Amino acid sequence: MSDRRYFLRQLVAASGLLAAPSFVSSKEGETLLDLLNDRADTPAAILAADEDYWYAIQQSYTTSTSILNLNNGGVCPQPRIVQDAMERYNRLCNEAPSYYMWQVLDMGREPLRAELAHFAGCEPGELAINRNASEALETVIFGLRLQAGDEVVLSRYDYPNMINAWKQRAMRDGIVLKWVEPALPSADTDALTETYVNAFSDRTKIVHLTHMINWNGQILPVSQIASQAKQRGIEVLVDGAHSFAHIDYKIPDLNCDYFGSSLHKWLGAPFGSGLLYVRKDKISKLYPLLAAPDPESSDIRKFESLGTRSFPIEHAIAQALNFQLAIGTVRKQQRLQYLKEYWTSGIEAVPGIGFGTNLKPANSCALCLLTVDNKKPEEISTALFHKYKIHTVAISWENISGIRITPNVYTVTRDLDRLITAITQLQTP
Repeated sequence: MSDRRYFLRQLVAASGLLAAPSFVSSKEGETLLDLLNDRADTPAAILAADEDYWYAIQQSYTTSTSILNLNNGGVCPQPRIVQDAMERYNRLCNEAPSYYMWQVLDMGREPLRAELAHFAGCEPGELAINRNASEALETVIFGLRLQAGDEVVLSRYDYPNMINAWKQRAMRDGIVLKWVEPALPSADTDALTETYVNAFSDRTKIVHLTHMINWNGQILPVSQIASQAKQRGIEVLVDGAHSFAHIDYKIPDLNCDYFGSSLHKWLGAPFGSGLLYVRKDKISKLYPLLAAPDPESSDIRKFESLGTRSFPIEHAIAQALNFQLAIGTVRKQQRLQYLKEYWTSGIEAVPGIGFGTNLKPANSCALCLLTVDNKKPEEISTALFHKYKIHTVAISWENISGIRITPNVYTVTRDLDRLITAITQLQTP
């Protein structure tokens, strides 16, 4: 509740900075602020089904009215307040770039770092702001002091950029990649943990874990696996690209040493924004991806030596965080679980339909894989778009195959009724 009140104050303050009328001062914005106030004490489980509330959230976006976007697993749109901030800061920078960028906006990184760290549950000195999860995770992959023969445990279900980075490290330095193949989907956390633990050996130096697997939305028991790794002196790197600001947790809950995420996914920050977490006692021994004055410094800022960057992007992250706080991560997660249950239950009786995702709340959230008997994923995704203007993504990776369907907080049940009708008609002879 205090977070939502803080958000209201921040929104009003931010709107005063804009030269043009902002979302906050619009009719839709006023409606949203009123609803946030009225529903401040409504339990998350009840609010999850309150379509009036979520319709007001939908008006906070500028998403297409003709194309139904159900591929939020790729990248999420930004709320209007984030777009307003981006435009405002971009105009400001162009008035006198070297002055406003380096002498004004550059001073705002530390307050933003503190706000993000508070949200993530870590210390500001453990959090670097960068451009995406790939950059964050590759900073770790290429910065670790690994030598020939050292082993890394990872899965072929990890994100391709990360797999390729580890392959390059193996090619360059002679490290050994040990691949695990967890049985997916799964609700058996002990079995998933055992799959990784069985691959550990005396030469294992680090385990790479994808918190929420992008192919089918499977949530891995990261903390459980990490605990086993730590008992053996193994470091833990977590890819949180799809879990951060999607499900409710704090980074230290994962018991990891390193963590990376893209803020332009579930936080709804500007495209090209991300963060890197490095546990305080690990910073000095991790080399930065881009050269810093002192590569062995214990200052997290050594990972931000990017040269000229987009200050409008960086500053607008704060508005995305405010928007997240206004809704509340628990409320957001409950709503996304509600939407998943709504559309999956609406088609579960349709002939030939299945799910490549375990639907229990502990094992998945918004990302869900739809499978259709005797049809290729591309065939279904193409038909959904051309016949019904529903945007999804076909998944074919390793032994995972299906259509990934991913709603967001701006999705209302009326949108999902359209999806249910489309799938039912496509499967009706």
